[in-house]
Amino acid sequence: MTTIKDIVRNDLCVGCGLCVSESQTSTMEWNEYGFLTPKLDDSFNDTAIKVCPFNPNPDNAVRDEDKLADIYFKGSTHKDEHIGRFENTYVGYADEYRETSSSGGIATYVFEQLLKQDIVQNIFVVKELNGTYAYQWFKDAEQIKEISKTRYIPVTLEKLFKEIDTIEGKIAVSGVACFIKAIRLKQHYHPQLKGKIPFLVGIICGGLKSSFFSDYLAQKSGIEGEYNKQQYRIKDFNSTASDYSFGAFDKSKKFHQMKMRTVGDMWGTGLFKNNACDFCDDVTTELADISLGDAWLQPYNKDGAGTSVIVTRSKIADKLIKEGIDNKSLSVEELNLDRFKASQEGSFKHRQKATAYRIKKKRKTQQVIPQKRERLFQSIPLEFKLVQNLRMQLRAKSLTSWKENPNALVFENDIAPLKKELRIKTIIYHYAQVIKGKLGMRKL
Repeated sequence: MTTIKDIVRNDLCVGCGLCVSESQTSTMEWNEYGFLTPKLDDSFNDTAIKVCPFNPNPDNAVRDEDKLADIYFKGSTHKDEHIGRFENTYVGYADEYRETSSSGGIATYVFEQLLKQDIVQNIFVVKELNGTYAYQWFKDAEQIKEISKTRYIPVTLEKLFKEIDTIEGKIAVSGVACFIKAIRLKQHYHPQLKGKIPFLVGIICGGLKSSFFSDYLAQKSGIEGEYNKQQYRIKDFNSTASDYSFGAFDKSKKFHQMKMRTVGDMWGTGLFKNNACDFCDDVTTELADISLGDAWLQPYNKDGAGTSVIVTRSKIADKLIKEGIDNKSLSVEELNLDRFKASQEGSFKHRQKATAYRIKKKRKTQQVIPQKRERLFQSIPLEFKLVQNLRMQLRAKSLTSWKENPNALVFENDIAPLKKELRIKTIIYHYAQVIKGKLGMRKL
């Protein structure tokens, strides 16, 4: 039988902390590669592996995201093979919170309404804590702007279920796809939590980053040594949505800032990414009441102020968005499904269409493989297989290289050959796609 120890030892832990809530003594701790993982002991009960989002042998009733969506969103109006069950898709922003958010401010608006309308009395979200970031309790709608930034640093839900019995009232939680799935699994095996946590906000994720990512960016911004209160998505209102900056304070409280474009593509290359992310086929947080992401789509991506794409999956989520449109709190309009999916096209190709290939490759070196939806499996052309191979190599190399020598210049020199090869193979892949399109051949 697969256990939590197998998940951790096969590098499949995302640090959600749900297994720890099924343990009497274990806690989350930092591993050697800058990720949060559970301390391995013998205190995990039989349900611990069942609430793991990367369990390779789940019960049939909750086998995958499709099965879970049938439980939690059975009455949904629409269903799509790539984004799951849903009510509507939208694009836009929250006028009051757009300027202080990482994207369009929709998450902040939703949390404000959940509190003001007394749908929940508490929210559990990531915010600043002692110079870094962690999940914290929050219940004051007047201080809502404190939670409006995206944080690319490992966090854990460990505290949620350790303290939930002491929290009065209902709770809303935000999280990326694997965290949301873990909560849904927890609710399935502990039904009383369905009423206690009635609303989940899903953040569309490009991959979980190691703490090494922040260390590297801090060095590149000019900080030597300690840093704190880092900001990952500082907007340039006079530029495009993707032209944002990273910034942080050094130990003398001086703020250092740099454009992210100066360090190249940190997402398509997979640098500092968690291995488990290569086994995630949930692009749009299919199990959240509402899913939010960046509108990487013309003309919205030209607006440096930030714009969000929105998927509502529950009736209450759709009601909140429609109310905001009606009372002019939201500058939001409905977005055609195909246009919405185009905004996340790269993720669909990587995390759904190429999943089968990565699993086949990993079976040669990895004992435990998570349960995935075979209906999404596709064969991919040779040129895309080459890209996938290099992304996997570069992901692993970035972590081992930084661990051995956490120096930005040394690191860049060390990974440069792989980055160059990936860039060339990616150009070849895109060129092949263009040629196939002109010849009327099937593209990926």
